[in-house]
Amino acid sequence: MIDKKLTSNLHTIILNEYENTEGIVILEAGQIVFEEYFGNSNSKSKIHIASVTKSILSALIGIAIEKGYIKSTEEIVMGYFPEYTSISSNGVREKVTIQNLLTMTAPYSFNDWSEPLEAFCTSPDWIEFALQEMGQNGEIGTFKYSTASAHLLSAILTRVMGTSTREFANKFLFTQIGIDSINEYPMSSYGYDDLFGKRVKGWVHDPNNITTGGWGLTLTVREMARFGQLYLNNGFWNGKQIIPQDWIAKSISPNLNHYGYMWWLFENHGLDAFAAMGDGGNTICCVPQKKLVVAIASHFIPNPKDRWLLVKDHILPAIR
Repeated sequence: MIDKKLTSNLHTIILNEYENTEGIVILEAGQIVFEEYFGNSNSKSKIHIASVTKSILSALIGIAIEKGYIKSTEEIVMGYFPEYTSISSNGVREKVTIQNLLTMTAPYSFNDWSEPLEAFCTSPDWIEFALQEMGQNGEIGTFKYSTASAHLLSAILTRVMGTSTREFANKFLFTQIGIDSINEYPMSSYGYDDLFGKRVKGWVHDPNNITTGGWGLTLTVREMARFGQLYLNNGFWNGKQIIPQDWIAKSISPNLNHYGYMWWLFENHGLDAFAAMGDGGNTICCVPQKKLVVAIASHFIPNPKDRWLLVKDHILPAIR
């Protein structure tokens, strides 16, 4: 049960410390026990969830493997892009696997958390840029957070399916759990507002119509919570297996990097949690022992306060 006295303080805490929050939904045992919106947002507002998109992409890869479109996570990435013959072999790139992309352990030339996103997004071919950068520095197996890795996974999905990642998600994930089909965002340009800002609607794609893998999806907060609940349900929805149960187990398995298959892993006083997290404070946090899902949508601001602190310090203590 949720302590109403403690949750009554959430409104003030969010306004004072997490001021860019658009909405929050808390599910306990699959039921909404707290829901609130801020500014002009409401339950129907579609909000750009930033890198939370990565965790959804991870689910899509698991579904594609279960359906036989992708053989396994051990497949070599370059095997999906044979036409990029102009990219010279460096002895490392050719060993990078789908597993490395999922766990952010592919080697890139940039320092961790310093990915050249502007250069990536302004290049005419995002796939070529990502492949060229891969293997230029570092070792396979070292954690290095990369949005380019997520985009390569989306490109792989597109190639094996012969359709866009967005369409694949609509058919095999979103509509299966009661989320409205996601529309394609008609890209007129590739400036900041079109890629990351408030103009974003539906799901963004690159100049070659590859659905963005690392960001660019808009959902309501309730839809975010539904996706989190699907993971708490071990991939089942209304008795139907949507995501393979073993994929979810692998996705959130503890490791030294505290990062699974595009899910962040946490621990708090014996409670394990896993979270999809994105810029601005977008979060889907799942705490299995408490049967808890916390979905938070936010608009982008630089250096927002970590939403895990909100969950850990204010929401978890309210669950009895």
